[in-house]
Amino acid sequence: MEAPLRIAAVILAAGESRRFGGRKQLAVLDGRSLLEHVVELALSAQLSPVVVVVPTWLTPPNSLAHPDVRWVHNPSPELGLSYSLRLGFRSLPSTVDAAVILLGDQPRVPLSDLETLIAARGRQPIIALRAMGHIGPPLLVERSRFTVVHETRGDIGLREVLGLHPEWVATVEVEAHAADVDTPGDLASLERP
Repeated sequence: MEAPLRIAAVILAAGESRRFGGRKQLAVLDGRSLLEHVVELALSAQLSPVVVVVPTWLTPPNSLAHPDVRWVHNPSPELGLSYSLRLGFRSLPSTVDAAVILLGDQPRVPLSDLETLIAARGRQPIIALRAMGHIGPPLLVERSRFTVVHETRGDIGLREVLGLHPEWVATVEVEAHAADVDTPGDLASLERP
C-alpha cells in the first residue's frame, strides 16, 4: 500500500513588528494570540509537521505544545521574510511531499482556503490563492520546488519569484485574501463584537 502524502506547514512569525509596536505574535484576538490562531489552523488542516519560525525572544506557549509542532528560532529577523522561509524549509523532514506557507499575522484564514489549496495539488508545483486578480498567501509548494526559497530576497517572500516563474504556478480563486495584522488598528478591526 502506498504511503499517504505528507503536507507540512511553514508558519512565518519572526518579523520585527515595527508597525505594530512590537511582539505582534502574542497580541490577543478572541482570547488567543495571533500565533495560536495560525498554528491551530494548520493543525485543523491536518498539516504535519507544523514548523513555526519565531524570533529568539519567543518562548513557545504551553497552549501550543503538540507533537506535530516544531519551533525554529530566527536569530536575524532583520534579514526579512526570505530568511525565515529558508530556515523553515530547511527544518522540514525529507518525508514531506509539500508545504503550505502561512503568515503568523493572518489569524482569520478560513480552513476552506487550505482545503482548496490542498485539493488543487498536481496542477502545478506551486498552488496560490487568487482574489480580485491578486495572488497571496497561504500557498502550497511541492517538494520539487522547495529550492525556490533560496531565490527570495529581503522581505518580499515568494512574490517576486512567482512573478518570474508563472509556469510553475496554478491559482485557485477565493472570495478574498485574509487580512494581515500589521497595526493595532488592523487587530481592532478583526475583533468580533
